[in-house]
Amino acid sequence: MTDRAETIAYTCPYVPAEWIAAHGLQPRRLVPLPVEGASIIPRMEGLCPYARAFVNDVAASDDIDGVVVTTVCDQMRRVFDLLARRIDTPAFLLNVPSTWQTVAAQRLYVDELKRLGRFLVRLGGREPDHRELARVMLEFDDARVNMSPVRETEGVPLALVGGPLMQRDRILFDAIEECGGCVVLDATETGQRGVRGDFDRRRTAEDPLMELAQTYFRIPDASRRPNSELYRWLKEELARAGARGIVFHHYVWCDLWHAEFERLKEWAGLPVLRLDSEGNGEMDAARSRNRIRAFLETLA
Repeated sequence: MTDRAETIAYTCPYVPAEWIAAHGLQPRRLVPLPVEGASIIPRMEGLCPYARAFVNDVAASDDIDGVVVTTVCDQMRRVFDLLARRIDTPAFLLNVPSTWQTVAAQRLYVDELKRLGRFLVRLGGREPDHRELARVMLEFDDARVNMSPVRETEGVPLALVGGPLMQRDRILFDAIEECGGCVVLDATETGQRGVRGDFDRRRTAEDPLMELAQTYFRIPDASRRPNSELYRWLKEELARAGARGIVFHHYVWCDLWHAEFERLKEWAGLPVLRLDSEGNGEMDAARSRNRIRAFLETLA
């Protein structure tokens, strides 16, 4: 019987699962459940529902050996502080530059991955050589299932745009379908938008760490400065999916996506419905159902 590989939890798409796996550890992208009742860790007031749920899930788990948090938003920076102070599980803060167009920013991200690697070695991992990293990267590429539109169904084609979704927030897709719509593009952080592109096999063989970093660094997000790549990606994917409207979802206290709404509404050239959520899953879907139905009636 082999020993269990240490499990490293993360939630941000800018944490490369392949880098964790190449160190001989088990990556787990944690999509949390909403916090119900009292939180395991106190003093989480002011955290967005997703950040609060992530902290709660990490604290409640007995099979997470390390956790990686990024600086993509202020809420997750607070998550790192809470985890470092209040639980015994080792935590690492990965600095992800908000700027992306300069060589210096890309070099900083590579250096941060190397620093993450040293953290993983301290947790029992092993430093991979180029050949091992390239092997793991191509193995992940070969095993990856393309994230296609949620379900093939009839209805008014919509895009869902915003930050990450918790597990129970997936019922938002059911609510849209029940009201006569169909999500043809999941442009949330936990959907198609948060998935890296394919690795270039030649560059992977030549310099796997650089290819890993460049591929992940190109993931579009509202946090990037400038975030023009987010809109370039949306323009291509909205046209490809044939969306006739946009459902814009964000959690309360999420300043990043809250601030993005007006710009997206002016830019989109499509009707946009804004839904804010307190992270209550079924309750949020029930509250939003009438608004979704009215929105779809304008598109029929």
